[in-house]
Amino acid sequence: MKVYQSNEIKNIALLGSKGVGKTTLAEAMLFECGVIKRRGNVLAQNTVSDYFPVEHEYGYSVFSTVFYAEFMGKKLNIIDCPGSDDFVGNTITALNVTDTAIIMVDAHYGVEVGTRNMFRYTKQTGKPVIFLVNQLDVEHADFDQVLEQLKENFGSNVVPVQYPVTVGPSFNAVVDVLKMKMYQWKAEGGVPEVLDIPEDQKEKAEAMHQQLVEAAAENDETLMEKFFDQGTLTEDEMREGIHRGLIARGMYPVFCVDAERDMGVRRLMEFLGNVVPTVSEMPSPQTKAGVEVPPNADGPTSIFVFKTTVEPHIGEISYFKVMSGTLKEGDDLSNESRGGNKERFAQLYCVSGQLRNKTEKLVAGDIGASVKLKDVRTGNTLNDKGCDYLFDFIKYPAPKYRRAIKSIVEADTEKMNEILNRMHEEDPTLIIEQSKELRQTLVHGQGEFHLRTLKWRLENNDKLQIQFVEPRIPYRETITKAARADYRHKKQSGGAGQFGEVHIIVEPYYEDMPAPSNYKFNGQEYRMNVRDTQVINLDWGGKLVLVNCIVGGAIDNRFIPAIMKGLMDRMEQGPLTGSYARDVRVCVYDGKMHPVDSNEISFRLAGRNAFSEAFKDANPKILEPIYDVEVFVPADKMGDVMSDLQTRRGLIMGMSSDSGFEKIQAKVPLKELASYSTALSAMTGGRASFGMKFASYELVPSDVQDKLLKEYEAVQEAE
Repeated sequence: MKVYQSNEIKNIALLGSKGVGKTTLAEAMLFECGVIKRRGNVLAQNTVSDYFPVEHEYGYSVFSTVFYAEFMGKKLNIIDCPGSDDFVGNTITALNVTDTAIIMVDAHYGVEVGTRNMFRYTKQTGKPVIFLVNQLDVEHADFDQVLEQLKENFGSNVVPVQYPVTVGPSFNAVVDVLKMKMYQWKAEGGVPEVLDIPEDQKEKAEAMHQQLVEAAAENDETLMEKFFDQGTLTEDEMREGIHRGLIARGMYPVFCVDAERDMGVRRLMEFLGNVVPTVSEMPSPQTKAGVEVPPNADGPTSIFVFKTTVEPHIGEISYFKVMSGTLKEGDDLSNESRGGNKERFAQLYCVSGQLRNKTEKLVAGDIGASVKLKDVRTGNTLNDKGCDYLFDFIKYPAPKYRRAIKSIVEADTEKMNEILNRMHEEDPTLIIEQSKELRQTLVHGQGEFHLRTLKWRLENNDKLQIQFVEPRIPYRETITKAARADYRHKKQSGGAGQFGEVHIIVEPYYEDMPAPSNYKFNGQEYRMNVRDTQVINLDWGGKLVLVNCIVGGAIDNRFIPAIMKGLMDRMEQGPLTGSYARDVRVCVYDGKMHPVDSNEISFRLAGRNAFSEAFKDANPKILEPIYDVEVFVPADKMGDVMSDLQTRRGLIMGMSSDSGFEKIQAKVPLKELASYSTALSAMTGGRASFGMKFASYELVPSDVQDKLLKEYEAVQEAE
């Protein structure tokens, strides 16, 4: 196939909420440009996108699909992204390697929470946006209401380029106010008849044309002057103004289609070919070191791998964007992300789902694929000799849903972990954690559907039976007052014995607290003479501070590290529930040793047991992880969501309104968020979304602590 240059390549992300018709639109686009001879159907499971078995099972897109169209002398690389927020990683990846976003909107449901989320991602990445209203032929479709919602949510920069003459089952024509023509289709769709605008539509069309002219002129000073002088612009001048407006995000054009009947699709593609920016017109990406890399075909060859999949009968496929230079078949590149490993690109492809067309080379800005690379992962940068670019510009959202996972057959555990790590490499929003603290394998994802899909793939593709169980909560233990204890470890069983005695005082630690001086317990005063202080920053948060107050050589300095090890033993397995302990200061002020029997193990055990006794007398408390939760919810569901958060021990921190949606900010214990994504979806009919991130550790209520202590005691007895 033809080799396209950077100024002939346009990369586009196809976004929209679940069920809005993206896969159907992709079929129509491929059909219009001749990549496929017959349009597939989602129900028939024969589309170019959605070709994996798990997508056939659920009837929704799970993976993004890369496809291309050669149209009007341009190459359009399009990435069709899943609509479910559970697979948002695909959307974020696509926006980072493309230059324009098409956001599809359902003519019946209008602006949904998913629409707002996707627009927010385009804002974060600075990408131009085109709104596409689909399904205008369904009952209750309302284009005017959708347009009003778009303007209400995304501002006055939303400007229609087309509007439907009628909506509902009779839909068959749109008025294009850029070309000032009416496009009308027969029942089967396809090639339209281009007509003059009917008399009864002229007034409306002229008014919308004038709005479009003004919006186009606002984005270029020269065009603005022409508009003031002449009162209008030519069609080519309007295209130039819209083009500039797209790049600056100063204009969001609105188009109309009926993707299922292939109405309006070719006109949309003409706009993509004529008006949206090419790769060379958009800001250049930067390397991790801050070096700007323009899409120069003559520059050093560097590619960024944004997607990897494993397909039956083929193996691993790596999808990449050529960031700089020209990649040719047979080239050897070094993997900058994996220690400079050499990779040979024996075959290069332009892809459309399962369809792959060989190409001899790909230039800067183009998107392609290769197969059977030895050691390439999603997010890797590969360079030609002498080039050291490293790209790391994709930032994924924090997980919102987690489950502990275990293999039903214990012997399959290692195989399960290998497959989970492979899945993480395919989808970086799936986080796999081997938790030493909780003694569980945890899978973190974006929602219940995200992990349910993972389970289906493990069981059906890899024939591995697994189960999800409730993840344990990473509680923390601490103390709230000072306490004293001593412990003597003495053991004699023939030969050398063991002896070590340790006297300690424990107290809650906080930053910048003064050095210890005097303490009083049961009427007796204890004076501290500080000789040395060790501060340990704990891996799980908080600190352990050991203050050596030994006087008179009661314990030799060489045994202090052993005492510290004993303290750490108990910090790693707290006395209350076996959870990590934190924020404790320990003063070792006295003890005894034996000239022969004292050794490291003796003082380690003495320190550990003294700490356990003192900890239990220091009014110990359990801390639980608290998360900041931000919920976007339709106004009519706000009361239900707030009530639900309060039943989850949530503390409402703030509320704000934003174009018919409410944003609720709350602090909620992690324990209460285990199934929140599922509950929120059920409560709002899938119309809400949320994000969460760790905030702090806070004391659990006394009734919760009592329950946790009883549960731990029961487990200990059972073991």
